[in-house]
Amino acid sequence: MTLGQTDLRVSRLGIGAMVWGEMSAAPRFNPARNVYGPTGSAEDQLAALEVSLAAGVNFVDTAAMYGKGASERRVGELTDGKDVVVATKFPFGFFSRASSLPATLEDSLARLRRTRIDLYQIHFPSRWMSIPTLMNLMADAVDEGKIRAVGVSNYSASQMRIAHIELTRRGLALTSNQVQYSLLHRNPETDGVLDTCRELGATLIAYMPLASGALTGKYTATSRPAGWRRYNSTFRGKSLVDVTRLVDLLGEIGTRHVRSPSQVALRWLIQQDGVLPIPGAKNATQAAQNAAALTFTLTNDEVAALTEATNPTRS
Repeated sequence: MTLGQTDLRVSRLGIGAMVWGEMSAAPRFNPARNVYGPTGSAEDQLAALEVSLAAGVNFVDTAAMYGKGASERRVGELTDGKDVVVATKFPFGFFSRASSLPATLEDSLARLRRTRIDLYQIHFPSRWMSIPTLMNLMADAVDEGKIRAVGVSNYSASQMRIAHIELTRRGLALTSNQVQYSLLHRNPETDGVLDTCRELGATLIAYMPLASGALTGKYTATSRPAGWRRYNSTFRGKSLVDVTRLVDLLGEIGTRHVRSPSQVALRWLIQQDGVLPIPGAKNATQAAQNAAALTFTLTNDEVAALTEATNPTRS
């Protein structure tokens, strides 16, 4: 697919690299260190990348904030000299100011071992960082040849429009909005974000496309996930019962295609127009599991069954 309105061609599936890198050096309560349990080794992460590239997956997403630069550093190390589309995000910290964007970008370029970043995104909206100011700083970076495309993350439909207006004044387009989207989290369909992406010609990059692993079928009431996820309501009580029912449906559909529940869940996203899911992959096994979502197609009836089973407007 084409990423937004750019000339960047990316696979219909990417890699989320939040837990790549040496996380032991990250702050104790950093999300990248705690959310998904123990991180893999550099060898595991290299194997994940190589398996993904062999399967045609060429898009890797990271952020300055992940492990305080640890993820960017590892992505830079592993992708150096490889034909990979790399996306990262500003800022470095929750309380950063817009004025720090140029310096943070330089640091990201150094960690990623690149002279230009393919997709540079604003990680989240902030009351103390004006969207027009940020977009003009991003446009300056495009003019300087330091980034190819401008994206945002966790922006609402109205915030996307503000960003779009500012970029068009500089002759640019908003390329993407990265938000949480999965069969268990379909808010982009009801809050206007998905429609706005399509209207503006922006790609919706879907993070947590497997709902923190809930859609893999690995977790039950007696086998809960590691890290902060174990406290998530998805893995407790009635929610877990509902998840189990959905995983059963994913498994039923997957059996017809000789595919796993997680591959069916990813495929449902792939078959949504303009959506690019970016599941995480700690090792070669996970990367191969994810990439197999590119190797089959759900029927219209199967897509409809999954859509109806998780319909957010269903009474």
